[in-house]
Amino acid sequence: MLSLHDLLFFSVAALVLVLTPGPNMIYCVSRALCQGRAAGLISLGGVLLGFVVHLLAAALGLTALLAAVPFAFDAIRLAGAAYLLWLAWQAVRPGGTAPFQARTLPHDPPGRLFSMGFVTNVLNPKVAMFYLSFFPQFLHPEKGSVLLQSLQLGVVQVGISGAVNCALVMGAAGITAFLSRSEAWLRAQRWVMGSVLALLAVRIALPDRR
Repeated sequence: MLSLHDLLFFSVAALVLVLTPGPNMIYCVSRALCQGRAAGLISLGGVLLGFVVHLLAAALGLTALLAAVPFAFDAIRLAGAAYLLWLAWQAVRPGGTAPFQARTLPHDPPGRLFSMGFVTNVLNPKVAMFYLSFFPQFLHPEKGSVLLQSLQLGVVQVGISGAVNCALVMGAAGITAFLSRSEAWLRAQRWVMGSVLALLAVRIALPDRR
């Protein structure tokens, strides 16, 4: 089992991930704005199922990799740090993406809303990279099954993502209206997010992480 310290640190990282603008957030918010909260929640259901696919693939793959090549941990650790630095740059770079920049979407039936949410997440490279590069930072083979530890992390990540995205969908219209009148807050949010991502990257890259 994972320690409380690891779970808390991972929870912070998972929260930063879900608050970093990406295809999942933009799709769910766009659906809520164009077609109502119910459409946004149905789309979110598909997104959450997509998380399960990423989780199982990463858990099984990492279990096999770390068992076959133990020294691969350092390479994965550094790759994870580099990926977080890239996300930090995407947040603060000029013209970077900001939350709630919704797209105009046609009205679709519930089945298509769900399936599009699922496909959007399964094809989301940010989620795949997060699982493959960040999970290993919290895995302790000496403490038991790597697969079970990976699944434990996945439950935490899916729970946080579901709760945050649900709140965003429910308040999409109000939050979008606020952000459209507050560009200074929007810029500040991007810099805070980028700074947190950069600090997480440095924390991971430290050789005495374990």
